[in-house]
Amino acid sequence: MTTSHADAHPQFAAALKELGLDVEIRRFPDETRTAQQAADAIGCAVSEIVKSLVFVAWESPLLERSRELGGGVPVLVLMDGASRVDLERVRAELGAAEVTRADARLVRETTGYAIGGVPPFGHRTRTRVLADRGLLDHAVVWAAAGTPHTVFALDPGTLIAHAGGTPVDVRERTA
Repeated sequence: MTTSHADAHPQFAAALKELGLDVEIRRFPDETRTAQQAADAIGCAVSEIVKSLVFVAWESPLLERSRELGGGVPVLVLMDGASRVDLERVRAELGAAEVTRADARLVRETTGYAIGGVPPFGHRTRTRVLADRGLLDHAVVWAAAGTPHTVFALDPGTLIAHAGGTPVDVRERTA
């Protein structure tokens, strides 16, 4: 494992600099593409991992750019690594007709990063961000630093603020 801002994706390193954030970037020799892989590499609970997931909201009057995407607009959801996103709750939160998972092409086009390395901020485009409130249950959370091999830690309140996120309840409820 190495630790240097040079290990972060250049776009993410530039975002850190612009935001004035001095965070430690950890680079691992093996991929940390999944929440479980990241938690194992870091030595933390899977719930302390932040998943940055891109979805498409269809026919949402609350979101811009819908015409550019044929009626759909990307939305970033920040979720803890141990939980799943409830698409119906996201749909209701956005007032959308439907919410679907974005494909790899749209994720890269929207964020500038590949799936498995998407950080919570520092994206190519400005996107609506919903952050599940469960992230706030932790003192520190870990998120991708723009590549499938890099992560950084930050307190969840600061992370959500820099992402421009709205705290919401969008995790699947367990029975």
